[in-house]
Amino acid sequence: MELQSKIYVAGHRGLVGSAIVHRLREQGYTNIITRTSQELDLRRQSDVEHFFASEQPEYIFDAAAKVGGIYANNTYRADFLYENLAIQNNVIYSAYRNGAKKLLFLGSSCIYPKFAPQPLREDSLLTGLLEPTNEPYAIAKIAGIKLCEALYDQYQFRAISCMPTNLYGPNDNFDLQNSHVMPALIRKFLEAKEQGAASVTAWGTGAPLREFLHSHDAADAMIFLMKNYEGRDFLNIGTGKDISIKALTELVAEIVGYTGRIEWDTSKPDGTPRKLMDVERLHALGWRHAIGLREGIQQVVEWYMAQKS
Repeated sequence: MELQSKIYVAGHRGLVGSAIVHRLREQGYTNIITRTSQELDLRRQSDVEHFFASEQPEYIFDAAAKVGGIYANNTYRADFLYENLAIQNNVIYSAYRNGAKKLLFLGSSCIYPKFAPQPLREDSLLTGLLEPTNEPYAIAKIAGIKLCEALYDQYQFRAISCMPTNLYGPNDNFDLQNSHVMPALIRKFLEAKEQGAASVTAWGTGAPLREFLHSHDAADAMIFLMKNYEGRDFLNIGTGKDISIKALTELVAEIVGYTGRIEWDTSKPDGTPRKLMDVERLHALGWRHAIGLREGIQQVVEWYMAQKS
């Protein structure tokens, strides 16, 4: 991938896509193509085919997806399955048909079985039942992995896949109903601090263990893989370290400066008990994360506050 190569980042306004564009520009790449969802609806096959035929991108980062937290995944199950299948099928297959040099498909750690051995190894895929609350999203992502594998096997198309752990960073979704745990906690504690609220309610028991990776680190790993990895097998992306939701909640409160009570609504679901990625294969290739959790949360808090001011 040369500095002048034509690079299409699908989903460039999202958490991961915006980080990929940011990192590419930092590294000197100058020919980056983007389209908003208003300019190009990736769910529409004919529109996507026309875009690829006319633009002819050489390298594609497929970070476009319908995403959300437990509530959104469990409530809009049909939307999550249909829209993600449509988006990824259109992008991946159009890239192949129009002679792209390489594509990277972005998956999710939720592809793994709910009770897969920890840490999650790539060979645990399809060895057990999925977490029910996000099963439709996971099925779509598994289909995307398998499409990349099949195109690699049948046509030698250089389609690679990576599975990031839980991501957080600038341009995340901070909506309290549809967001993931990190942005939801940041917003909750900032608003509680501003309002002088005596307590903040968090979902579940706080017992589940989760791993968190800053989106800029994730983008750096994906660009690294685009430049350095060849193969049909997908790779995990993560830190190899996890933290309980309870400890995370207390850490966010501390960083924000909220000193009230934290109450736990145990009527809300916990989700998968633990999700820690095995990142030995990625480490063996020579990549490791650079942004620590406390440092990363502090950065996002400052970014979010700047957006509000």
